[in-house]
Amino acid sequence: MKIAVLGGDGFCGWPTALHLSNADHEVHIIDNLSRRWIDTELGVQSLTPMDSIQERCRIWKQETGRVLHFHLLDLAKEYERLRQWLDAEKPDAIIHFAEQRAAPYSMKSDRHKVYTVNNNVSATHNLLTALVETGIDAHLVHLGTMGVYGYSSVGAPIPEGYLEIEIDTPSGKQAQEILYPTRPGSVYHMTKSLDQILFQFYAQNDGLRITDLHQGIVWGTHTDQTRRHPQLINRFDYDGDYGTVLNRFLIQAAIDYPLTVHGTGGQTRAFIHIQDSVRCIELALSDAPEAGDRVKIFNQMTETHRVRDLAEMIAGMTGARVAYLPNPRKEAPENDLVVKNEQFLSLGLNPTTLQEGLLEEVVEVARKFAHRIDRSRVPALSAWTKTIGARVEKDPESTRIKSVS
Repeated sequence: MKIAVLGGDGFCGWPTALHLSNADHEVHIIDNLSRRWIDTELGVQSLTPMDSIQERCRIWKQETGRVLHFHLLDLAKEYERLRQWLDAEKPDAIIHFAEQRAAPYSMKSDRHKVYTVNNNVSATHNLLTALVETGIDAHLVHLGTMGVYGYSSVGAPIPEGYLEIEIDTPSGKQAQEILYPTRPGSVYHMTKSLDQILFQFYAQNDGLRITDLHQGIVWGTHTDQTRRHPQLINRFDYDGDYGTVLNRFLIQAAIDYPLTVHGTGGQTRAFIHIQDSVRCIELALSDAPEAGDRVKIFNQMTETHRVRDLAEMIAGMTGARVAYLPNPRKEAPENDLVVKNEQFLSLGLNPTTLQEGLLEEVVEVARKFAHRIDRSRVPALSAWTKTIGARVEKDPESTRIKSVS
């Protein structure tokens, strides 16, 4: 197939592009490189040294003989170029990663909230409109998030996208299936909830074939393809805005930094290894809906864990200490999370769980590149609520937080 990977320079996009190219698909990466500009804005860099996207593609061709085509294009701002590219290339499938992906970043300030909504929602809607206007019958696979469901306890497993309900009518009870009610916990998660509504409309109104993947928190560093050459290494975020919780724990352990558990640590989250993430994309491509079908929704996760349990496990493995800090997020201190993921299992996914060897692999990567870590960027400082007339300062090496007027 000819496959467009939108956001193919990113944490999930790059290993997915390599995985699909390795499977002999013709892969086109479309990216505006905004994630690299955000690194500059935040004054932080990937733990792992990243070459330019052009150099990465050159190394892949050198190692495998396969070509990755790169196109510099901003989906949210360059609608005409996007439509023209689709009309000229006519991809068979489109993998949509091209959204600002960090909840803390989306909550940093009013400017970051506006940027996240404008970028994410416009990118998705421009893509859907361009597919309708060009008449291309491409299967769209979108990377969403488990966070659209919210994290409150519901007393039953979260289904894969749809909820069966009964409503009272004059003629009696009628069964109906609706989108599982969303309860986003950040502006970022809200944009993914809005994506769902856009997908439902364009699937029912224009017959677009769409798969929406509600993914858990991704951990790990390498896939089979990124191991092939040092310059193919994936990006690895450790900072408080973009670093995911398990990867951050492993990095903190590697540099003898306290494992930062926010609040009680009673938050239960869904997880998936990066190798399983790219495998799920491939499985979703093989199970495309037909035109006229409803949006197909998968829960893309393999296991759930409580944050404090993860911290204690990593502490026991590495000897690191755990520091409990005030929670910058506005969320319940404790929650249960039970999730259905039968669809990927039925398609043949063999889940990668929290194996000690893979956890050690992350620690070793962190130790190798420890000289690149700016310890002042490790704390999570982006707050969900603002205190008027005050600012917050944090001692990154302790559990102390003080308010300064």
